[in-house]
Amino acid sequence: MAWTTFQIIIATVMLLTGSLNTLIAKWTDQLKATGRDDGAPREFNHPFVQACAMFLGEFLCLVAFAVVWGIRRQRSASVSGDVDVLITREGQQQPFTWRNSFVFLPPALCDMTATSIMYVGLNMTYASSFQMLRGAVIIFTALLSVAFLNKQLSMSKWIGMFVVIGGLAIVGISDIVFNQQANADMNSIITGDLLIIMAQIIAACQMVYEEKFLSKYDVPALVAVGLEGFFGFTVLAIILVPLAYIPAGSFSATPFHTVEDAIDAFAQMRNNYLIVIGLVGTIFSIAFFNYAGISVTKEINATTRMVLDSLRTLIIWAVSLGLKWQKFQVCIRLPMTSLQLP
Repeated sequence: MAWTTFQIIIATVMLLTGSLNTLIAKWTDQLKATGRDDGAPREFNHPFVQACAMFLGEFLCLVAFAVVWGIRRQRSASVSGDVDVLITREGQQQPFTWRNSFVFLPPALCDMTATSIMYVGLNMTYASSFQMLRGAVIIFTALLSVAFLNKQLSMSKWIGMFVVIGGLAIVGISDIVFNQQANADMNSIITGDLLIIMAQIIAACQMVYEEKFLSKYDVPALVAVGLEGFFGFTVLAIILVPLAYIPAGSFSATPFHTVEDAIDAFAQMRNNYLIVIGLVGTIFSIAFFNYAGISVTKEINATTRMVLDSLRTLIIWAVSLGLKWQKFQVCIRLPMTSLQLP
């Protein structure tokens, strides 16, 4: 069946905004500006502030849903008391009301932790490696599903997991063996890759929790994304205060070598407006990506959404090569020689 014009548009929007999110985040990391110490310009190394921007983008999905819901409610008959967000599907799921909102707090905390760790890793490694290594979430989700959801995996799924493991190993090894960039710190790249993989364990815990506890509620996807964004942004914004006083030594690039320094982040934003543009781009790319993704699932199917999500890796890798963030290496086995494409 041929796609309609609307389906083509939302699929394109999902693919582009999903790719832009990672690329904009990496571009923002590389921007330089003076901070609160008024010293030499430094790169914008504030992963927790970037995570706040991402959650703010997710929260916009809830704002959009509230606006649409309010308009539709005005057009319909007035309903007194606590209003169900969505009617149940013939008794299969419980009606979701705003009183149940706190069931989204645990997955929001998982998302907050995983996202913050991933942004730290993105500061240390390549954008394409970041996107590829995120595929490890498939492995951890499958293993946790077997352990906590009593699921049985077919042989084809186990084979697929081993193929994914092989692909992840190739990505990690290539970052080590073929690293030819003089300004790239090998230890930093390895640490960044490991942090991204560790974050996928937490992301897998989030997915298993959502399947076990949230699937019983009949809740619109935009509401689910928006509530997780609200809780994630609120909690992380509060945590930014103590993070400014926790020493991190040489691991931190902030003026006082703390885990995070939001004041320094705002100082760099003030001194370089491109950083503000990058964060705003992160906010809106996340919002449109989630909306488009939900629309693709609804209008087409979930399989198409996963295929489009996988295509993001190819776009990010190609753009990284075009911007010379990475080099394309081709090793030809010859006696004592190795050739590298410029």
